[in-house]
Amino acid sequence: MDSHDGHELQVRVTRIREKHVEELEAMQRLVFPTLTQDELFTAQKYRKHVELFPEGQFVALAMVEGREKVIGAASAFRTTFDFDYIHHTFQEAVADGWLTNHNPKGDWLYGADMSVHPDFRRRGIGSLLYKARRKLVHQLNLRGEIAGGMLPGYERYKKHMTIEQYVMNVIMGRATGKTLAMQLKNGFKVRGILYDHITDPRANNCATLLVRDNPHYIPDYIKAGV
Repeated sequence: MDSHDGHELQVRVTRIREKHVEELEAMQRLVFPTLTQDELFTAQKYRKHVELFPEGQFVALAMVEGREKVIGAASAFRTTFDFDYIHHTFQEAVADGWLTNHNPKGDWLYGADMSVHPDFRRRGIGSLLYKARRKLVHQLNLRGEIAGGMLPGYERYKKHMTIEQYVMNVIMGRATGKTLAMQLKNGFKVRGILYDHITDPRANNCATLLVRDNPHYIPDYIKAGV
């Protein structure tokens, strides 16, 4: 799937393959400086993702200095989800990074990772990856997408806002949160706060529970004509 981000950078979004995994591992360290070694995805873990659910693993590529460079990625797996019990850790969700919790019959897509190389941010790469995920959710007739969204930016407001107040102010446009703002722009809604979710002192280790419903979802009983 070829795409353009509108800033004269030609970007191609496709499935992750073996030739990408070493670059992806290196990019993890740049994108997520607060995460522990156990929380970062390695080349070996990316290989497992592709083995388990190849259609859910996306990479964004661009020609840079004469070669195709990895500039973004999105990893995901299928799952069921109980919205009455939302609290979980990142490591619990992603099975310590291996995505072995993947359920081929799961009715939600869980976004395990969304990353854009720091040199290529604010150029629409994240939106292209979210677009690819939206298309996959539609193709698979899933209920929608779930993700735990990190909250870089909260550190500037810590002294006078709780994490809940910060998220609400970003939603209302009264506080700056580029990551969350981009997710909201791409159709996600905040369904809660995940406490002690992931290693990120900037946000007191909290994340948002993000949900993007699939408006085209057709329940099995309707498809079956029951």
